[in-house]
Amino acid sequence: MNVKGWGKKYSLILKEFRYSRKKDLEAAKVLNSILKKQFPIKKLEKKIKNQTVFVVGAGSSLVSCMHVLKKYKSITKIVADGATKALIENKIKSDIVITDLDGDQRFLKKASKGNAIMVVHSHGDNIEKLPLASEFKSCIGTTEGRPFRKIHNFGGFTDGDRCVFLAKYFGAKKIILFGMDFGTKIGRYSKEKIYDKHVKLKKLRRGKRLLEWLASKDNSELYTTSKPIKGFSKIGFADLEKIISS
Repeated sequence: MNVKGWGKKYSLILKEFRYSRKKDLEAAKVLNSILKKQFPIKKLEKKIKNQTVFVVGAGSSLVSCMHVLKKYKSITKIVADGATKALIENKIKSDIVITDLDGDQRFLKKASKGNAIMVVHSHGDNIEKLPLASEFKSCIGTTEGRPFRKIHNFGGFTDGDRCVFLAKYFGAKKIILFGMDFGTKIGRYSKEKIYDKHVKLKKLRRGKRLLEWLASKDNSELYTTSKPIKGFSKIGFADLEKIISS
């Protein structure tokens, strides 16, 4: 695995949610066949390595972040699936979009046309959606299982925590979270279609625990403007200027 210790975390996820490793591998193979070319990973790394990056989730606090995200146009924004719609509606550019294709496909396509790098995740439950990846200009495939050929594993489970894993993987200097609440209230941008709230909240709890585990590793400075996460410094919008410039 690309992330040290990820294999054990993945096994726990499979057991907790009763997912199939075989189906995940099948999905990864399908996505690999859909992607016509290998995206140059160096392009992705260039946007992140030694940089301050914003990770934008689709939590209920996202709406309150828009004025701040608009202000910092030059900072790389790594955006979780459904949050892409909120940013486009507010004329904010997504630089990198992490998606398992659950979000509004119209807005995912718009993000791609706006030159966002689309990081499409394959798993056993989204095989029928994967052909959409062929419509993205710049696309990278990911899996939670074994990486191969055009399929990578940067770690992470939900779209939101995968954004942070990606930033950490490519050596971001500072990672600042927006709209990453991991609470009991589901944000209106979080999922487009009917979902099982109990399962959704269970996934969010697992995602939060994964971020706490990730925070225990070295390197990046970690901050959140959303709900507290162990290992992330809780900050307000007024603190941003000082953190970014330091």
